[in-house]
Amino acid sequence: MEEEGRKLLEEGIRKKVISPGKGDLSTFPNGTKVVFHYRTSLCDGTILDDSRTMGGRSKSMELIMGKKFKLAVWERIVTTMRQGEVAEFTCDTKHTALYPLVSQSLRNISIGKDPLEGQRHCCGIAQIHSHHSLGHKDLDYLQANPQPLVFAIELLETSLSLSQVLPPGSFQLDMWAMTDKEKLDSVPLIHEEGNSLFKQGKIKEATEKYYNAIACLKNLQMKEHPGDEAWVQLDQTITPLLLNYCQCLLLQGQYYEVIEHCTSLLFKYENNVKAFYKRGKAHAAVWNEKEARADFAKVLELDPSLEASVNKEVKAMEERLRSKQAEEKGRYKGLFDFKAMPAAATTVSPI
Repeated sequence: MEEEGRKLLEEGIRKKVISPGKGDLSTFPNGTKVVFHYRTSLCDGTILDDSRTMGGRSKSMELIMGKKFKLAVWERIVTTMRQGEVAEFTCDTKHTALYPLVSQSLRNISIGKDPLEGQRHCCGIAQIHSHHSLGHKDLDYLQANPQPLVFAIELLETSLSLSQVLPPGSFQLDMWAMTDKEKLDSVPLIHEEGNSLFKQGKIKEATEKYYNAIACLKNLQMKEHPGDEAWVQLDQTITPLLLNYCQCLLLQGQYYEVIEHCTSLLFKYENNVKAFYKRGKAHAAVWNEKEARADFAKVLELDPSLEASVNKEVKAMEERLRSKQAEEKGRYKGLFDFKAMPAAATTVSPI
């Protein structure tokens, strides 16, 4: 331990054990998945991030060793820890310069933002301007004023009999840790998993699978020029996944998001019947009668065999509209019925 501490000091890292772990020190070959909680703070104690509270929930960090995570120092410090150990690592500025960018990504993920949000093709100058602010004052300050940081790390134990340090090949890679080929190869498997979960009625789980598959393909698509053959092929693979994703959103009542996604699809594929049908259902659900009727009419124009399904949806919408109108009529009945109101006594003030 003393030897390890000396090596860390030479690297600009000071370790303080808060709670010792148990067992022998693990080995961490490339491809090993390590799961831990972290709390990041300035040297004055100001907390920047805490994985137990970030985004209003507790979500542990997962690293895959050897995949060149942006914050390389995290890979270094976890290799000095035992299962269940809690330790603080004060790391010199040379190790923390990229933390603001890493923190921005982790914060976005914690609140469910699209991990690809903000990515686009642009020149280097435009990228500099687009990244001038990270969207968080504390991170902007830290980026402008690099300084040492303190990472409090807890290397987790699992509630299962398996260790939270998992050997290579025993887990599914996170998207950011995949090669392009691994991303492409994983999509059909994720798609099938999503379909299976959907058939089982596990809609939220299926939604996540479809989302992950779309994210993989979007990540690859960003590397291609829009309109090129490779870009178009990826986009055509994304389309059925996005339609499945929209079906899950419909079942969860996220109608405006369905409208947005289907409109985007129809901008590119103007005769996509499924997109019109799902958007029509979403419009009907949020009382956009005119828009819903227009979408359902387009469905019948493109595929008359869906007449029975369309008629069912239109009938259901009309019944809901009638019910809503009757409810509103009852709510305001008598509001302006002055005959039913008792005469109010009047007092005439003397002049």
